[in-house]
Amino acid sequence: MQTTPAIEIKDLCKTYKGNDVPAVDHLSLTIPQGAIMGLLGPNGAGKTTIIHILCGLRSFDKGDVTICSCSLRSQLKAIRPLIGVVPQDIALYPALTACENLKIFGSILGLKGAALNNRINELLSFFGLESHKHRRVGNYSGGMKRRINLIAGLLHHPKVLFLDEPTAGIDVQSKHLILENLKAVNREGSTIIYTSHYMEEAEALCTQVAFIDEGKIIRQGVPGELIRLSDGCASLEALYLQLTGKKLRD
Repeated sequence: MQTTPAIEIKDLCKTYKGNDVPAVDHLSLTIPQGAIMGLLGPNGAGKTTIIHILCGLRSFDKGDVTICSCSLRSQLKAIRPLIGVVPQDIALYPALTACENLKIFGSILGLKGAALNNRINELLSFFGLESHKHRRVGNYSGGMKRRINLIAGLLHHPKVLFLDEPTAGIDVQSKHLILENLKAVNREGSTIIYTSHYMEEAEALCTQVAFIDEGKIIRQGVPGELIRLSDGCASLEALYLQLTGKKLRD
């Protein structure tokens, strides 16, 4: 029995004002329920624009997007409680403790009381931060801030979780914990859409990937299959360079 996709994108287009070149150019993509989908590509490829559109943070010019069977154009209010968003930038109040930050984000998501407190404690323990929950976030290491940033997007058990560079600039131990925990979140039922510049990480984490350049999908599929069917590439990184070239993208 075929299930409804978590996300269906059809002919999506976006051109920013003052630009002639589209940021997203007639892009179509189906993301199955339960997938970990990696959107991979160089700087300026359109990855973050796509994430912003899917989260309802940016308008689009043309196309159709369905998330959890709801139209992004007409049912954004119904979609918002179903998705979690973890931005690349740390979106925390440095003068507040972890618990204080998470209570604010939980209240925005409509959580309160014992249910919110229990969920905060559960996730702090899951991410190894329970003993630091009353410390000010401004005194946290980069890896700890990344973990709190991620917890804020998980408080309401989202059906779809959007992650924009969730392990950027952190130590190996924090990265390993985050990736293992994301696999567990996925096993519990959340579909994950993830952008990264770390190809080795994407190869280990993602069930599917889509290489994006100049706002278009240039190759997509299961990482192992893409490598096997490639022209002599031994890794996802080698395939990435083969598809996008070695020219710097600043």
